[in-house]
Amino acid sequence: MSIVHIISLHTAALLHNFHLCISACGKAEYEFNGECCPMCGPGFHVYRHCSEYTSTSCIPCLRSTFTDLPNGLNHCFPCTVCDSSQWLRTKTECTSIADTICEPREGFYCIDQNKHSCRAAVEHSKCKPGQYIIQKGTADTDTVCDDCVGETYSDGSFSSCRPHTQCESSNGVVRQVKRPGTHSSDTESNSQEIVASFEDEEPKSL
Repeated sequence: MSIVHIISLHTAALLHNFHLCISACGKAEYEFNGECCPMCGPGFHVYRHCSEYTSTSCIPCLRSTFTDLPNGLNHCFPCTVCDSSQWLRTKTECTSIADTICEPREGFYCIDQNKHSCRAAVEHSKCKPGQYIIQKGTADTDTVCDDCVGETYSDGSFSSCRPHTQCESSNGVVRQVKRPGTHSSDTESNSQEIVASFEDEEPKSL
């Protein structure tokens, strides 16, 4: 291949790249039929695309639809409906420029997050008897539990383990252990009042 041929090919490539550069649309434009059309703003969509002699014609999104970015779309997006079967509720209603934001219902946390909205939630875990709650569940995190140790107990709803009740006698009442405490239950005791009785004794004769 001659040097002249190589230079010709290189020049053709440069001209091709130059053509691509000058024909590329700007950030606020979209390409349609070889024309760079101005985009519609958020809350609008294209009614009529631009031509060589006319600009883009835009109209507002219909109710329950939206566009949140500049666009060259023929239609707006339908607003999300928060799915109650996925334990969701509406946090923020949809507008023409922003989709609905969904959040977990009370007692649930999100397991499928999409930007600022939740797509599915599950119920917070419940601590078992013998465990206490280290951290309550939130809309984003599950409940955190830990086990009781030593002479303490919890039914699963406590924020800390409680010491077992001591069965002690006092004020004429005797308390005896009926059932020893476990990590899931307190000590049970029986109470019995002591009653002192005195009988007159007749003097003994010698």
